[in-house]
Amino acid sequence: MGRKLALTGILFVIASLFLKVSGLLRDMVIAYQFGDSYQSAAYFAAFALANTFILFFTTGMKNAFVPSFIHAQADGKGHHHFSQIIRGTMVFGLIVAVIGAFVSPVLLPLLFQFPNLQPDVRAEAIELSVALAVIFFIAVFLVSLNAVYEAYLDAESKFSLSVISQTIVIGSTILSTLLFADQIGAYSMAFGYLAGALLSYIAKRLWFVPKDSHKVIGKLDWEEIKPFSIIFIPVAITVMVGQVNLTIDNIFASSFSDSAVNYVNYAKNIVHFPQAIIGVTIGTIIFPILAKAIANANEKSFKQGIEYGLMLTLLVLLPAVAGMMWLMQDLITIVYERGAFTADATTATANVGYLYLGSVLFFSLQNILNKAFYSKKQGHVILRISLFSIALNVGLNFLFIALLDSYLAIPLASSVMALVYFALNWVVFNRTQGKLNSRFIMKDAAKIFAATAVMLLALWLASGILEDLNIYIRFGLTAIVGAIVYVIAALALKTEIARFLISKLRKS
Repeated sequence: MGRKLALTGILFVIASLFLKVSGLLRDMVIAYQFGDSYQSAAYFAAFALANTFILFFTTGMKNAFVPSFIHAQADGKGHHHFSQIIRGTMVFGLIVAVIGAFVSPVLLPLLFQFPNLQPDVRAEAIELSVALAVIFFIAVFLVSLNAVYEAYLDAESKFSLSVISQTIVIGSTILSTLLFADQIGAYSMAFGYLAGALLSYIAKRLWFVPKDSHKVIGKLDWEEIKPFSIIFIPVAITVMVGQVNLTIDNIFASSFSDSAVNYVNYAKNIVHFPQAIIGVTIGTIIFPILAKAIANANEKSFKQGIEYGLMLTLLVLLPAVAGMMWLMQDLITIVYERGAFTADATTATANVGYLYLGSVLFFSLQNILNKAFYSKKQGHVILRISLFSIALNVGLNFLFIALLDSYLAIPLASSVMALVYFALNWVVFNRTQGKLNSRFIMKDAAKIFAATAVMLLALWLASGILEDLNIYIRFGLTAIVGAIVYVIAALALKTEIARFLISKLRKS
């Protein structure tokens, strides 16, 4: 990691943090305006369906485009490749948007039931979710184009510009909700998202992406588009897995009540915050490194990048997950409990949040393995496991709901599925791509778990002193004490990845 890359990484972390805080602020505004009402449930149901295809384009495009563009650029064909991918995506994105808008009125009433609502309110909730889904699918066309531009910015290591353009969409949603929620209700969120997608597109065309880097209008070269599509589609389907599983969670939650849909979404959004910051940031930064190692036929650098990526993720994420579990009730209270969001909703959301934490850890580690497969253009290898994980999630939901008779079975099923999903991919990677240095990984992982245990012990000892303090002071002091104890413990145990990280930060 050179000085320039370290600086780029720091800027990206800051930009990502701003993006995710913006996303959290959006959820706070939604909770304040709509609480756990049928309007917010209709919004979450509609967005879950459309977001499956939004992720298909955004994350899928980045994972497929970054290595293909780096290879094309090395061959002097970067301009042609970029131009053809944006043209092909324009056609494909329009087809997906039109089909999604026409299918939503048929699909949503079948998937989401809300049996607890009175018939007239239930009909209103479903009608609202359909209308919102149509608006979101119109936005999908713009999102598909934005996805190509953001992938280009990532390939050029301009991560911060990519993140800023995504922040525009969230900012527009927040502003629209604040200004128009009283007049048009949940429509304010959907129209805000659509306006944000358009503004983000305009910003990239005018300022972020160089005009001479590509040409939008022109003939389609299927000889260039077809090989990319063969790589892109399996990769994009693979990255849809997380959102497809969230849609499954929403469908099962809607069989209990509209409130259960809200608890699942509020909880998942807050507990996946560390994954969105830590897991995605490490994965995004390491991806071009892995792709360039493959382009230079440097297998040793490729394997070392994966090992360090996995351990760096575990080093930062494990204590964050443990700390979040310790502070869950306070966290939900601070973030959501105001306006229409009640204390009962806080307790219900916190209970769901505890059971989602396993999925945070394993999906973040899985993200590193995904980058390794994508770097080798072998996304199809993990496609079958990804599809299996969806079936597994459905099966586990039926099993745990039968055993627990509660919507709490839904996050539990997701966490167990994430564990199996990561374990299967770990086995497949070691068998097909060569074994990773398991001795280094196991030894350092044991030290990270030990340091986390020391942190939790310190928090338990300090809890008697902190429990009567104001909630904001208690939350802050607990986080500070936990972070200090964990860093000291990790260094005292001579965790290799922590020493590596510190040495690189000093050099930068």
